[in-house]
Amino acid sequence: MLAVDRLTVAYGAIGALHGVSLEVAKGEVVALLGANGAGKTTLLRTISGLLKAKEGVIAFDGSPLGRSSAESRVRRGLAHVPEGRRIFPGLTVLENLDVATTVWKRRGMSAAADLDTVFALFPRLRERAGQLGWSLSGGEQQMLAIGRALMARPKMLLLDEPSLGLAPRLSEEVYRRIADINGKGVTVLLVEQNTVLALEVAHRAYVIENGHIVLEGPARELADHPRVREAYLGA
Repeated sequence: MLAVDRLTVAYGAIGALHGVSLEVAKGEVVALLGANGAGKTTLLRTISGLLKAKEGVIAFDGSPLGRSSAESRVRRGLAHVPEGRRIFPGLTVLENLDVATTVWKRRGMSAAADLDTVFALFPRLRERAGQLGWSLSGGEQQMLAIGRALMARPKMLLLDEPSLGLAPRLSEEVYRRIADINGKGVTVLLVEQNTVLALEVAHRAYVIENGHIVLEGPARELADHPRVREAYLGA
C-alpha cells in the first residue's frame, strides 16, 4: 500500500532523512521506532504532503504521489494524526469530527455511518459530543484526533506518537482501539517512543537513527534484538 524509496529530506542545509526506504503492505500495522530527532515525524509529514522531499519517491496504493498536495493525499486515502493531537479547541467534539467529512459532503454523501463507527470505537466521544475540544482530557483528545482522521475514510492511518503524554492505562486503551481499527481493514504506519506498546500491536517495525533506517523486521524479532532491547526497552 505504501512504498518509500530512497527518500531524502532537509531543513535548509540540515539533512533530516538520508535515503530512507520502507514498505507497508495492505492490512499491516508497521511501527517506526527511534529517539527524539531521529526523523520519525519528518517522515510522516513528508508522506502526508506537509513537507517536500529533496529526493526519492513515495508511492501510495500503487501510484506515485509526486508533489501532490496534502489535501489530495487525504482524498486518495491517507489520513495523518499528528503529534500533539492538534484538535480544534474552540470547536465541539462533533464539529471536530465534521471537519473531516468535507470531501464526502461535497459529493452529496452522508457521513452518518462514519460517525456511528467512530462513536462505537470511542463511546466517550458520543458522551462528550457537545463539549468543546479544550475541555477534554489528554486521552479523550487523542481519541478525538484519531476519530477525526477516521471520518475521512482512510485506507491508511499515519499515527504520530499516539501515547504521548498519556497515563499508562489510557495509552493501553488507545492502543486497543488502534488494533480494532486495523482489524476493520485500515492499514497503519505508527511512530512511537513507547516501544513496548508499539511492538505489541505492530506486525513489523523499522528502527530509524539520525535519518537512516538501521534495523527492520517482524515486530517480535525486533523486540528480542539486543540493539533494540538496550536502546529502547531498557534491557
